[in-house]
Amino acid sequence: MYPTLYHAVLDVFGISIPAFKIVMMFGFFVALAFLAASWVITLEFKRLEKEGVLQSIKKKVSKPNLTRELFTNGLVGFLIGFKIIYLVFNFSDLSDNPQAFLISGEGSWLWGIVMLGTFGSYRYYQYVKEGEIDPDQTITFYPHMIIGNLTFIAALSGFAGAKLFHHLEHYKELFADPMVLFRDPFSGLTFFGGLIGGAIGVLWYAGKNGVPWQRMLDMGGPAMMLAYGVGRMGCHMSGDGDWGIENLAPKPTWLNWLPDWAWAYHYEGNVHGLVLENPVWPTPFYEVLMALTLFFILWSIRKKFAPGVLFCVYLIFAGVERFLIEKIRVNPDYHFLGLNFTQAEMISFSFVLIGIIGIVIFRRQSSKTT
Repeated sequence: MYPTLYHAVLDVFGISIPAFKIVMMFGFFVALAFLAASWVITLEFKRLEKEGVLQSIKKKVSKPNLTRELFTNGLVGFLIGFKIIYLVFNFSDLSDNPQAFLISGEGSWLWGIVMLGTFGSYRYYQYVKEGEIDPDQTITFYPHMIIGNLTFIAALSGFAGAKLFHHLEHYKELFADPMVLFRDPFSGLTFFGGLIGGAIGVLWYAGKNGVPWQRMLDMGGPAMMLAYGVGRMGCHMSGDGDWGIENLAPKPTWLNWLPDWAWAYHYEGNVHGLVLENPVWPTPFYEVLMALTLFFILWSIRKKFAPGVLFCVYLIFAGVERFLIEKIRVNPDYHFLGLNFTQAEMISFSFVLIGIIGIVIFRRQSSKTT
């Protein structure tokens, strides 16, 4: 297992790059997941633009708000100087745990102020250089131009949702110590929480820019399935704890072709430093295979349905996949009316139910308009 990118590069290539210690393996794959999803959605935006489903519009060019621009650029410059430059000059002292430094209050005020002035001054220079803007000047705005902002909003709202749902699932821990929300902000993230939070943010921003919500959902279905598969690679590579229950069963003879680690795995060197007494089901690996397979299915059928239906198919796929894997995953149980279930099982069942109902509704709407 590789807690950071540094450990992976060192083990695979034999190259020691201390700066890579700052890149957590799970976070690295999360970033790749967002890039993969953004790429897929961009392809769909451009396809729908080419088919005339999404239309370009004319927008007037307006002079940027100088105060806001100076503030945001100065803030970015300050953070780079305060944290990044300080880390570069003091990496030997901070290399054991650079992640803890990044979320601490430690840094260089001098470099922060220097970079604040540099970024702010450069933005002011650009503003003056732009000169007066013709009030009648317009540009052609294509829907795919929102992808950058859309990805940022998806990341922000998805992170908030993932964090919230994790602590709702482990509410006793939250009630015992509410500061756990801030102590380690990059741990304790749930996929379904990220999915729901990210969907809310994306639908709001896409609707604000004239993208029909049914189309946005359909574009998001395959993208989220791909992102899930890539993200689970990070879970497996880092050993973040999303593994399965103990697996002491011998590997069946008909699976002799399967590597032993793909049947039962100890996750040695996992990011939490845990030593597993017995091997467990490598459920993240299984989910990578299932998610990537389901992505290719969704991608191949994406042009065959009425608006909204593809996303409902995604919900059914995602719900069934997660419900099945929950049977061998480690998760806290809820107890209600004599039933034992996990939060993920409850949400998975809801996804399947919503998906089935949604297909019926969207198909009826489509038949009425044709």
